[in-house]
Amino acid sequence: MITLSNVTKVYKAASGNVTAVDHVNLHIAEGEIFGIIGYSGAGKSSLIRLLNGLEKPTSGEVIVDGKDMGKISGKQLRQARQQIGMIFQHFNLLWSRTVCENIAFPLEIAGVPKEERMKRVDELIQLVGLQGRENAYPSQLSGGQKQRVGIARALANNPKVLLCDEATSALDPQTTDSILDLLVDINKRLDLTIVLITHEMHVIRKICDRVAVMENGKIVEMGEVLHVFRKPQQPITKRFVQQVTEPEETKEAMLHLLERYPNGKVVQLTFVGEAAEQPLITQLIRHFDLNVNILQGKISQTHHGSYGVLFIHLDGANEEVERALAFIRQQEVEAEVLANVE
Repeated sequence: MITLSNVTKVYKAASGNVTAVDHVNLHIAEGEIFGIIGYSGAGKSSLIRLLNGLEKPTSGEVIVDGKDMGKISGKQLRQARQQIGMIFQHFNLLWSRTVCENIAFPLEIAGVPKEERMKRVDELIQLVGLQGRENAYPSQLSGGQKQRVGIARALANNPKVLLCDEATSALDPQTTDSILDLLVDINKRLDLTIVLITHEMHVIRKICDRVAVMENGKIVEMGEVLHVFRKPQQPITKRFVQQVTEPEETKEAMLHLLERYPNGKVVQLTFVGEAAEQPLITQLIRHFDLNVNILQGKISQTHHGSYGVLFIHLDGANEEVERALAFIRQQEVEAEVLANVE
C-alpha cells in the first residue's frame, strides 16, 4: 500500500539546510497498523506530510496506493488525497460548524450531493459512537468526542489510508485507550491501512502490528512490535520500551533491594506471548533447591500478545542457580543476570 524508497527531505533555511528525513526506506502493507515513533525533531511529522503530498521529497520515491506522491499535482494530487484521511493532535475542527457539518465538509468539497452526504454522515456518526451529538458544536464536546469527529471526517471519502499525527497526545489515558480501541475496530471493519505517528510507546504497544523508530531523520530500528519489545537494539528503542515495560524507578529500587540479599543472583526475566502465561516461578520452586524471591514485575499487552518483565532473586548453590537459569531459557524466557551479590 505504501512504499518509500530512499526518501530524503531537506528544508532550506537561512542558517543552513536541515535534513528532516534522511534516506528512509519503508514498506507498509495493505490493512496494517504501522507505528512510527520518535522524539520531537526526529522527522516523524515531515515523513507523514510526504505521505499525503503536503511536502515533496527532495529525493526518492513516495508511492501510496500506486501513485507517486512526489510527482503528481493539481487534480491528480487532489484525487489521491481523497484516498488518504488524516487526523491531528489538536483535532482541527471547524468551530462554527456542528458535528454533522464538520463530518460532511470533505464531501461538500468533493461535490457529493446533499442526500448522499447526509446518508454518509449518519453512517459515520454510528461508526464512531457519536449518536446524540450530531448537532453539537466543537466547544460543547470533550476531547475524545472531538477526536471522534476528526476520525469520522477523515473517513468521509472512504479512504484507503488513515494517517494519525500524534492523534492521542492531547487526551487523557482513559480517553486515549478508547480512541485506540476505535482505530482498531475501524481497521478491522474497513480493512484500512493506518499509519500512526507518536512519541508514546503505550500507543505503539496497544494497537500497532509493526513499528519504525526514528532518530535524526533516519529509521534506526524496525520490526514487529513484540520482537522490538523483546529485543530492542538501539539505545533510543530501549528507552521507549522501558516506558511501558519496567516499573518506575526500577534501577533505584534494585539498589536498595540488593542490600537485603547477601547471596545469590538477581535476574531479569523477559516473557513474550504464551511464555508470559506459564507458571514458571512455581516450576522453579518445585524442581530446584532454591529460594525464589519476586522483586518487581510488570506484564503489558501488545496488539499481538503479552510482554512481561519480572525481576527475581535466586538464592542457592551456584550449580543449582545455573541449572535453574538453563531451565528458564529452555522455556523460551530470556534470563539476564543483573547482579551477583555473593
